[in-house]
Amino acid sequence: MFVEFPATSRSGVPWLLLDVVLWIATIALLVVAVSNESVPVIVAAVVVGLTASVIAVSFYMLQPNQAGVLLLFGAYRGTDRTPGLRIANPLYTTTKVSLRVRNFTTTTSKVNDANGNPIEIAAVVVWRVTDTAQATFGVDEFVDYVETQSESAVRQLARSYPYDTFDDSDTTTLIGDTGEINDQLLGELQDRAKEAGVEVLESRITDLAYAPEIADSMLRRQQASAIVAARVKIVEGAVMMVRDAIESLERGTDEHDSIPLDADRKATFASNLMTVMASDQPTAPVVNVGTLSR
Repeated sequence: MFVEFPATSRSGVPWLLLDVVLWIATIALLVVAVSNESVPVIVAAVVVGLTASVIAVSFYMLQPNQAGVLLLFGAYRGTDRTPGLRIANPLYTTTKVSLRVRNFTTTTSKVNDANGNPIEIAAVVVWRVTDTAQATFGVDEFVDYVETQSESAVRQLARSYPYDTFDDSDTTTLIGDTGEINDQLLGELQDRAKEAGVEVLESRITDLAYAPEIADSMLRRQQASAIVAARVKIVEGAVMMVRDAIESLERGTDEHDSIPLDADRKATFASNLMTVMASDQPTAPVVNVGTLSR
């Protein structure tokens, strides 16, 4: 495994000034050599010109958040991360690698979740290169590598968890535990991307839905589950209110205005009150203006 280390290079600005001087000197010597037909001056002009040419081909330029991977006949000789005009061995070849933060969105994939239901899922991945040697020599085309591994990780994540559960609140789901799911995806991506010298900064599920062929059925199931859960809450609340109402009637404010009820009347009162409170439609009660006793 290749590990990045600093390259030996220098600032190119002083050498650029020297190169300009050498080119001016070369031109001047050529003019003198032609006018005087002097062989030594011609030789000096050639030497100075060759020196200026060697210096000229030794320059390379790096932008901020850009690194230069230096190679000598195919051998790694280090990485230069200093921005600006740089100069190094003229035999070096420079491969520039961007260190900027990048992001992309995976394609929306159709995959079966842990329950076997087909879903459509996509994610956004934010990443950057941290080790230029690994990115250059560890994998072939590290950008394609990161994108391919991200697609694979998203598919694997979708297969590991159900989209939703309707009867088990303790189960981790794709739709209900987004924070945990995103953390799981981030860890999976980082494990895969480290081979390319890449750090994954963030990953988030962006698109998540049932596949069109089952979307209507699952929507009706979700609506039915929501209705059942709501009815359970309504009935629980109605039972508590009926119990409190019966106890308040029997207790009253003092012994003079209490209304004692026998078991039959309690049952009738509870049934009527539960019908009014738990019904999902407006009720039309029938008022008995007579007496309950025969």
